[in-house]
Amino acid sequence: MPETVNVLVVSKGHAYDHNSFKAMFDAMANVTMTLVELPAAQVVLQPEHVGAYDVVFFYDMSGIPGIGLLHDGANNTGEPPAAYVRAIEGLLETGIGLILVNHATVSWPLWPLWREISGSSYMLSAGELNGQHVPGSGYRGGHGPLPSATIQLVPQQDHPVLQGLAGGFEITDELYLKTKDFEANVTPLFRGDYAFVAENFTPPPLAPAEEQASWDHPPGSDLIVWTHHCRNSQVFVSEVGDSPLAYDDPNYRRLLENAIHWLAER
Repeated sequence: MPETVNVLVVSKGHAYDHNSFKAMFDAMANVTMTLVELPAAQVVLQPEHVGAYDVVFFYDMSGIPGIGLLHDGANNTGEPPAAYVRAIEGLLETGIGLILVNHATVSWPLWPLWREISGSSYMLSAGELNGQHVPGSGYRGGHGPLPSATIQLVPQQDHPVLQGLAGGFEITDELYLKTKDFEANVTPLFRGDYAFVAENFTPPPLAPAEEQASWDHPPGSDLIVWTHHCRNSQVFVSEVGDSPLAYDDPNYRRLLENAIHWLAER
């Protein structure tokens, strides 16, 4: 493992507290963070530049069609620019460790490769997923009618990313109601002690009004933090991590610090 782990953070498309977010990285031992916003990040992510980094941390919300977020260089159809496709495929070819946190898991909903990277079954609206028609995923968080929930995160196994967190910890953050089938393809790290049922969530906020009016969802997965392989890269995913309630929490900082060092070692 390098003495100092250099982390490239890719952001844009979703508001967050920059000072608190940066302070989280400043508190990590032997971690240096460089934050680049899209679309400039597309240049830094190209193979000739990204080699300066040991881990890439995605904290952007990109490629959402129809809502005018053109910061990522895509058109409003949600299709990634060709240069960005090459950059992401290059990351997976070289095997650099990737981290996706919170809203980054819902980026590029029409790009199959991004779902392959996240491993998530989160759906911004009803549609086809793995050959089945599924409803849009439920949402609970600070940007909707139901506030973020306080839950206990329960560790699922003995894993290097969970070092120092064997007892789990409590956190207040956004929650997503997803289908359960994605769990077969990932390694579970933390589950949330919470009832992941439709009555505890609101309809997906970006879904059409008629879908929201009739929305329902079967009981969903309580898996919130996981890891898995995508091609040559190890990927760490945390759905929680929306606000300073997470950034300032020493346990959450420890989780991300562990993940960064673990990915760099691999």
